[in-house]
Amino acid sequence: MREDLIAACAERPQVLQPADWPVPRGYANGMMAQGRLIVTGGVVGWNAQGTFADGFIPQVCQTLENIVAILAEGDAGPQHLVRLTWYVTDLGAYKSGLRDLGRAYRDVIGAHYPAMALVQVAGLVEDEALVEIEATAVVGA
Repeated sequence: MREDLIAACAERPQVLQPADWPVPRGYANGMMAQGRLIVTGGVVGWNAQGTFADGFIPQVCQTLENIVAILAEGDAGPQHLVRLTWYVTDLGAYKSGLRDLGRAYRDVIGAHYPAMALVQVAGLVEDEALVEIEATAVVGA
């Protein structure tokens, strides 16, 4: 069984979910993968001209699209993501927009939910940024 799981990781990351734990919604507790590692810096919600989207959800959309563009440079896609770390300046904006946030996430990433962490911060380097996301992906060997 373990060998089958490890072999599958060469193609696509596998979700690690202890059997007696509640199943998380919108993220995974853990991921296992084997292959080339792609790591982004903190990605923000600005376009190629450095202009920020207006509002929290639009910035999240642009941030996720920017992550997908970076992954494409490494011949990867959203399905290769194993971890996302979100930094938000307003936890209330995150919580109050969960329905729209989920829709936006699925529109850009699809129904792939890697391990995730969310942290509220006092501020980000870019003054207009409302969200910054670090991504880790693994592309099969």
